Amino acid sequence: MAGTSVGLAPAALADGNVQSQEWFLDAMDANAMWKVSTGKGVKVAVIDSGVSDSTPSLKGQVLADETPKSVAYHATEDYSGHGTTIAELIAGTGAGGGLKGLAPGAKVVPYRILLTSLKDKGERKKTPDTAQAVRAAADTDAKIINMSVGDDLLDPELEAAVKYAHSKGKLMFAAVGNDAEKKNLIDYPAAYDGVVGVAAADDSGKVGKFSEHGDYVDLAAPGLSIPRWCDATLTSYCGEAEGTSPAAAIASGSAALVWSAHPDWTANQVLRVLTDTASRDWPKDKPSNYLGYGLIRPARNLLHNEGDPGAAHVDPITNQKTTETGSGSDTPPSTSASGSSQPSQKASDDSAEAAGSEAESSSDSSTLWIVLGVVAAVIVLGGGGMAVLRARRN
Repeated sequence: MAGTSVGLAPAALADGNVQSQEWFLDAMDANAMWKVSTGKGVKVAVIDSGVSDSTPSLKGQVLADETPKSVAYHATEDYSGHGTTIAELIAGTGAGGGLKGLAPGAKVVPYRILLTSLKDKGERKKTPDTAQAVRAAADTDAKIINMSVGDDLLDPELEAAVKYAHSKGKLMFAAVGNDAEKKNLIDYPAAYDGVVGVAAADDSGKVGKFSEHGDYVDLAAPGLSIPRWCDATLTSYCGEAEGTSPAAAIASGSAALVWSAHPDWTANQVLRVLTDTASRDWPKDKPSNYLGYGLIRPARNLLHNEGDPGAAHVDPITNQKTTETGSGSDTPPSTSASGSSQPSQKASDDSAEAAGSEAESSSDSSTLWIVLGVVAAVIVLGGGGMAVLRARRN
């Protein structure tokens, strides 16, 4: 059973103040991107605590009828407010002063799964687990699967479901977890092959101290000072929350924008462009254990045609050939607009590195974190600076 990954529960925001707290929309130049792409035509499966379809920001955005019947139990009844927050960060319209998502033209397909925050025993027996939801979502036409959930135990059934979804051409994002200051165990499903593990960064590009790190971190996205629904009543928003959950959601929204602009691409090509255009000042072939390939910047592709989609059927993280059934060719044009114990981490010949120092400089407004324009350094070296094997980064 997975646990949610949000984090803090601060005081409620004043009415009408929630969008003013969405600093990442300005930082990512959302208004300019929306002139090119809003995510229209892309469906995102949100596997979480359920997604309410009655908040002003999500009216008309939640495709409840498209949740497979086998896992549709109370899919639009959110028992914690977590899933609804995630959905709004991805595809909320902002109507009624609610959260506005990064991809307001995208649609959300809701999945309500068994998480630690679900206490009712009767509900727990009827609620599907993460593996069941992932496998069901794999058989739909949703292109993206967002999992802002995680557990530190291997789950063979979930791993198999992820592998199945990957073979069906789905692009999966998951939160890497919030326990870096306590135990920093590997988090699943973020650590499974085929899943993009997303870390959380603040408005200066600095990775959150809570954000778990390791070889499974692939990208970083805004995850600090993010407003959210306070609780399951969905009566008020809270600000200053932090976690890798919203970071995963914003990564999913970024992918929806790019995929909408390039509907013939495969999941591999969308992901390759996102990693190719991510902000970093370390070598691309030596991703950081804290920020992966860097800070996500969909505007680099949408506004500047940057990023090489590359081969349609090669995973850009593992460099392994895939068998997904998505569209696209191997020669695309150049860019245009609950389980066992923890496995041990082995040493490799890579040196341990910082989460980042200064990002590549840019004078235009489409650089992620445009206000401050740097990736703040977070160096973690212990003893002789032992490195961590990047088994997923072949």
